[in-house]
Formats: sequence, structure tokens, C-alpha cells
Amino acid sequence: MAETRFTGSFTQQEPIPEDGIAAAVDLLRSGRLHRYNTVAGETPAAAALEAAYAAWQGQRYCLALASGGYALATALRALGVGHGDKVLTNAFTLAPVPGAITSVGAEPVLVEVTEDLLIDPDDLAAKARASGARVLLLSLMRGHLGNMDKVMQVVAAEGLTLVEDCAHTMGARFDGTRSGNFGVAGCFSTQTYKHMNSGEGGLLVSEDAAFMARAIILSGSYMNYERHGAAPPPEAFRQIRLETPNCSGRMDNLRAAILLPQLTRLEEQCAAWTERYRIVESALRDLPGVTMPHRGGREDFVGSSLQFRLAGAEGDAARAFLADCAALGVELKWFGAPEPQGFTSLHHSWAYIPAQALPRTDAILATLFDMRLPLTFSPADCRHLGAILNGAIGRHMARVGTG
Repeated sequence: MAETRFTGSFTQQEPIPEDGIAAAVDLLRSGRLHRYNTVAGETPAAAALEAAYAAWQGQRYCLALASGGYALATALRALGVGHGDKVLTNAFTLAPVPGAITSVGAEPVLVEVTEDLLIDPDDLAAKARASGARVLLLSLMRGHLGNMDKVMQVVAAEGLTLVEDCAHTMGARFDGTRSGNFGVAGCFSTQTYKHMNSGEGGLLVSEDAAFMARAIILSGSYMNYERHGAAPPPEAFRQIRLETPNCSGRMDNLRAAILLPQLTRLEEQCAAWTERYRIVESALRDLPGVTMPHRGGREDFVGSSLQFRLAGAEGDAARAFLADCAALGVELKWFGAPEPQGFTSLHHSWAYIPAQALPRTDAILATLFDMRLPLTFSPADCRHLGAILNGAIGRHMARVGTG
């Protein structure tokens, strides 16, 4: 019996909640979109979002920014990272991470990843010593944070300052600690494909007053830092405000207005993503030729995307597998492609950084496939996806002669 084609869209997100739409319309009618364009006694949406997100995240300070990538660069600048400095980061990540490092004049030092798509602690320690890098920009790529204990041991032993890229881990925890609360700063994205949707947007959290004071001035606050919702006290800015440049990248009130109602639903949304992940995972985990990242009991992840490796899926065999899935309506991304495709790229294509040898990462990514799981997919849709992938994987294994 022929498989039924899947008709869902892998890029269709849920609508903005009605209370978010109403707040946006009210704001548009007021004309006060700029975060500092307020009247006496008014709390702008951007400041309200900062206060609400800081409370939700369990951090003292929060800054709302124009994008997650801008949050990464702002964090590095606020730490004093600049021209010629080395910054450690995962080899398995997306281009905005090395882009943020390069944007401040620094040089990415890429660290190997494990078969579970986690940064390799041994390679991290070795490259910290060899490079002299003092900052780790840890990309929790595709929501994987299963070895934070080992990462923090290396951070402590090597004297590193940790900045977490939490674009894919908003709402996730390791051993009960929220992603973003391990280092000096956590950087989050509210781009459309992330866990809250404002089109573009970013959030930066920290417990460090001097760090956050520099970040707020860097964001383009001018001397309006007292009008932020989760900022350090005025005395933290006394000298910093004079010696820190304005690199404007603020979030506006319109984006903040549509994010505030989403924050109240975030825990429920995170649970719904992971439910969908588990359905598809259960259809794939025990298939011959399939290797999926191990998810230990210490990791409370958010399953907004799913990754698996497929034996023999390189070159033409991978392209045939992708075509088979696409013919049945299933859109996958392949990290082994020789050229960048949309959001997906490998370190070989980042020609703006020094070429680096990463044989273990290259071998792992050569057969790695990735699939979004938007919440517009129902549990029944996810069972359908699992059945289609099950059949396509079986046909692939038969073609390559190992099934």
C-alpha cells in the first residue's frame, strides 16, 4: 500500500495569540513603537518584557534586543572581546555564532562535537590551552545540552568565561537549572522559528551588574538606562555610560507587545514540542542504520526539532534519500551537503574564519539530517511523519546494501 503524502508546512508557525494581536494594534494606534517614546507613568512593552522574562528565567537582569545574533555580539563586546582575541565555540552550529565572534574582530576556535551533538569536553580543554582563549561561546545547537556538568568542569579548570547561545534551548533545563543560567550570560532568540515568535528579536540575561550595564549602553540606550525593566541600579552605569559606545540594536515595543502573551504560554508550548519529538523519535530510534542523539534523564529539553544520522547517507545516497522524503512531503535538512542550503551550513563554507581541521565533527555531520517540528503539527501528524521516515529509511538501507 502506497504511503500517504504529508501535506503540512514545515515553516508554518502558530498564529500570534489574540491578546498579542490586540496589544500590537493598540500600540500601532498610539504610534509609540520606540521603546523610549513613552509618557509619564507609562511602562513601555519592551521594559515590561525585560522584567517578565528576567522573572521567568530566574535571572536578575534582562535586555531586549533586535535579534539573537545581536545578543551574542553584544555579550562578547560587553566582556571586552575584541580584535585578535580567540573565542571557543562548537564546530556544529549555525552561521550567526561564528558571525557574532567575527563581528567584534575576534577569531572563532572551533571545538569538535560528540556523537550526541554536544561539544566535546576533552577537545574544549585542549583547545582552550592551545589557543589561550578566555571565552567560550557555547552553542546549544538544536537544543542539545546533555553534558553541561562536564562543560562547567572545563570552564572552571581552564578559567573560561561562559556565554550560552540558547537560541534553541529557551525553556530547557539541565539538572533543574535553566539553560542560560550557567555562565555570565544567556542569549536567546525570538526569531520566527524559535520558541517565542516576534519575527526577529533577542533577549540577553545575566546576574552580573557591570556586564549588563555595558550591554544596555551598547544596545543604544543613550542615557535612558533607568527606563529598562530589569537593569542594574544607576550607580552601575556611572562610569560605564561614559566609556561604552552606542551600537544601537534595541528591541522595539511592537515586538515586545506580541512576545509578552507568548511568555505566559511558554511552559505549555515547550511540553507540546517535546511530546511531538517523542512521537517521531519512537518511530526511528530502533531502525537499522539510524543513530539518534542520546537524551539522558538529566536533560529537560525542548523538542522543537529532531536530528538523526543515517548509515551510508553520503553524496548521491543522501540526495536520493532527501528526494524520497520530499516526494512524500517531508522536508529534511542535510548537514553533509557540500554547499550551504538556506539556514544550514558547515564550517568549510565560513570562508571569513581561518580553516580548521575537525575530522570527528565532519564525520558525524556527513550523515546528519534535521527536521523542524512546528506546533502546527498535531500528534497525529507526527505519527504520520514517523511512518513516512520509517519507510524512506528502509528503502535507503536497501539501496545502499546494508539493510
